[in-house]
Amino acid sequence: MADTDSLQQSNPLSRKLNKILETRLDNDKEIVEALRALSTFFSDNSLRSRRNLRGNIEKRSLLISEQFESAFRNVKEQLDAVHQEITDMNNCCQEMTSRLKSARDQTSDLISSTTKLQAESHRIQMKEKVASAFLSRFQLQPEEAKLLRGPRSIPVNENFFAALTRAKEIHNDCRVLLRTKQQTAGLETMETMALHLEAGYEKLYRWTQDECRGLTGDLPEISKTLSKAMESLQDRPVLYQYCLDEYGTARRTAVVRCFVDALTRGGPSGTPRPIELHSHDPIRYVGDMLAWLHQAIASEKEMLLLLLDRSSSKTHASGDKEKEKAVLSHITEGVCRPFKVRVEQVIVSEPGAVTLFSLSNVLKFYGMTIGGILGEEAAVIITIQEMNELGTKMFFNSLSCHSGKLLEKIELPPPDLGPTESLKDTLSLLQSVLTSHDASVVLLDARQTDYSRIISCLVEPALQMCVMSASHLNAADMAAYMINCIHQIHTTLAVYEFTDKHLEMLAAQMDAHIDTLISEQASFILARSGLGNIYRVYQEHKMQKVPMSSVHGLDPQTTKAAMGKFDSYLSSPDSLRMPQCELLRTTRLRDTVHKRAVDAVCASYSTLYNMVMDASNNYPEPQSIVPRTIEQVTHLLT
Repeated sequence: MADTDSLQQSNPLSRKLNKILETRLDNDKEIVEALRALSTFFSDNSLRSRRNLRGNIEKRSLLISEQFESAFRNVKEQLDAVHQEITDMNNCCQEMTSRLKSARDQTSDLISSTTKLQAESHRIQMKEKVASAFLSRFQLQPEEAKLLRGPRSIPVNENFFAALTRAKEIHNDCRVLLRTKQQTAGLETMETMALHLEAGYEKLYRWTQDECRGLTGDLPEISKTLSKAMESLQDRPVLYQYCLDEYGTARRTAVVRCFVDALTRGGPSGTPRPIELHSHDPIRYVGDMLAWLHQAIASEKEMLLLLLDRSSSKTHASGDKEKEKAVLSHITEGVCRPFKVRVEQVIVSEPGAVTLFSLSNVLKFYGMTIGGILGEEAAVIITIQEMNELGTKMFFNSLSCHSGKLLEKIELPPPDLGPTESLKDTLSLLQSVLTSHDASVVLLDARQTDYSRIISCLVEPALQMCVMSASHLNAADMAAYMINCIHQIHTTLAVYEFTDKHLEMLAAQMDAHIDTLISEQASFILARSGLGNIYRVYQEHKMQKVPMSSVHGLDPQTTKAAMGKFDSYLSSPDSLRMPQCELLRTTRLRDTVHKRAVDAVCASYSTLYNMVMDASNNYPEPQSIVPRTIEQVTHLLT
């Protein structure tokens, strides 16, 4: 079997057959395409068909070649026809070229003449365009010249401003001509435009002046034409200033009239009511006048900015701002006298320190507010400042008079050692003044200065009055009385700002009087509890180098008797409180005095206890003399 297989592999025919049999026609694309084309005309798989297959293929190839030849013949015939037409066209073009060359030779003279005429015509047209452009650029139209130089009956409108702008542009453009060869034309044109401009500005000035004179209503309407006229007149500063003065005079008259009407007649139909009706209330009366002035000034500023075609939110040159402030100052200057007369009447009528102080704050606030609009040099601001100074002067004069009355008639302390009625009135006045100051909107620096001056003007005389009132009292009564008075002043000032310096001064004085009262209380306890005498003797002889038991007054019997009496005091320590301590106004102060007095008593007992327990002092049986330790005594007393 193996021999048979090796024989088949060595036979070429067998190998060929095996290769054909193993070949997969599906993977050979060319064979597949050939078979697909063959299937179109090889439909019957018979022996005859297979034998005629080659012939059929050759016949089919011959047929295809014949079809190609026929189609290519048609293409060739068409190309021959195109070639013939191109040849004919070439011959025609050559003939036309020859004819054109002949015609050009015959008409060359005519063409040359025509070209020269066309060039001349073009130059004339260019000159005409240049002349027209020069006239339109450097000359006014007749209707424009009529607007500028015509009679005053011709209204000032947008066409007038357009003509004026046009004349200014031509006048400026003539400067360019002066730099060229057209200097004569430039000078003549500039002179003509200067005459037009002068006539136009004169007419615009007269018209603007008349319009400004008519702005005497309460709230006149500023037209855009008038704003534009003022803007145009800025090129002529003198005329511009004249118009501003005219406007300021007209508005000044209107503001004065409106202010007097607001004082005496009120608003339209009586609303709001006349300001004079509130003359019985100084704060409201002066405040209403100032509020009206502030509103009127703000309205005048808005109208002025509208007249000058400016916005309050934009920045302007400092010169423009100064002009605006000068005009507003002139407008509002007329109300200074009626305002000043009425405010002086209110201040001089002496309405009271609190009212005077409130008036000063109102004047100060509106002075700063209006000053931001008009500037510090305006007549209205100067008047407000003068009234503020007068009100402040009258206010401090009133405080000085009040302080003088305190010291003229000294009121004796009451039995309860509390503050006197005059001190209470003074503190009530101080509280009212400071409260009204807190409600104001004055700057902090100014408020701090006012606080210091007001407090010094009232508190220092009040303290002096308290010292003079307590001069005839004993030390304990004077200390309790002064503590109560100073505490009342301290409590009044503690709720206000900028009073730290005065509070520290009051606290220091009160601490000094508290120390005095503590010393009196401790001395009172020591004197009545039996320790006072022996402690005094000990202080007198403690520097001597002798036993204390041998000193008269510190002998064991006397010391033991004093300690026994002190021990009975320890059973009821509250029995030895001075009545002056109970008259203190606050529990905190009473407890402070009691605690520190007890501490002083404990310190004295501690000194005596250590003296007795010291062996060098030769006290027999010291435990029987001082049966209680220092800790026990401290515990009982505290």
